Amino acid sequence: MTLAGRVPLMDVLPGLQQIRGEMDRYVVGHDDVKEAVMLGLVAREHIYLEGPPGTAKTMLAEITSEAADLKFFFYQLHRDTRLAEIVGDTVIFRERETSGGELIRQMNRKGGILTAEICVLDDISRAPGEALNVLLRILNERKFGDDGIPLLTAIATGNPTKDEYYNEPLDPANLDRFTIQMRTLGLLQQNQWEQAARVIDLYADNHLSEDISPKVSRAILDAANALVPQVDLTAEVKQLLLELLNVLLNDYNLNESNSLLTDRTFLVKAVKILKSKAVVEGRMHCVPEDLYVLKYITTFRIPEELHKRL
Repeated sequence: MTLAGRVPLMDVLPGLQQIRGEMDRYVVGHDDVKEAVMLGLVAREHIYLEGPPGTAKTMLAEITSEAADLKFFFYQLHRDTRLAEIVGDTVIFRERETSGGELIRQMNRKGGILTAEICVLDDISRAPGEALNVLLRILNERKFGDDGIPLLTAIATGNPTKDEYYNEPLDPANLDRFTIQMRTLGLLQQNQWEQAARVIDLYADNHLSEDISPKVSRAILDAANALVPQVDLTAEVKQLLLELLNVLLNDYNLNESNSLLTDRTFLVKAVKILKSKAVVEGRMHCVPEDLYVLKYITTFRIPEELHKRL
């Protein structure tokens, strides 16, 4: 039985805290990425993480799937990715007709992203155009054909678009399908030596259990998501959001040639993320400090130097 719509925030919050606690238990640092994953889960928005290999991107998704008892799917895309590898195989079968003839039917045996509740799509920019277009449509519509899918959040990853990675950037319009967007770095690249020492201690002692237990029911995430529309944005936060957008557009001369500020992202999706931040923090109203989560939305939508100032 789903708990959505019938559980008060104070009954949902311990489950959310348990998921975050498992992230902290197994992964040192990367607090921004952890928060982004939590917000994506509660808001049911997709996430794009760009960074070098080995920065805990996939591990955090796996921990989340275990902690919340979600069905997990991982796929590393490549230049020869076939659609069947992502959505399951096409099956052809024959049926006898009463007239004695034979009818040939084709159906999809669902698998991959069609049956997952959380997934990691590694190196998404390497996918060939045909497979990528279908994949992005599935993520956007959350259905395949006429059938809905159970997916809560997809986490797509990509390497930096530098020569040493031989990686091409996603088209901005395709990247815009991922509401939350972040650049990630390893602890070493960030000179986080205290946290790096904790990683050594954590895994050298080998005290960690491979099993994450107890598990949080998916119903808790359903209930958290159902609370999001009920959160009061507040007139103050609404006004501050509009003022920020006004400053970005008019004081910094952002336009369609140097940025991607759409109504869908900043007037609809951003509000969901702000409200989800309140839920994760145990509030049914937004506060001005919640606006800091906009840094998870502006990463690739405004010039990099301006984003850093946010």
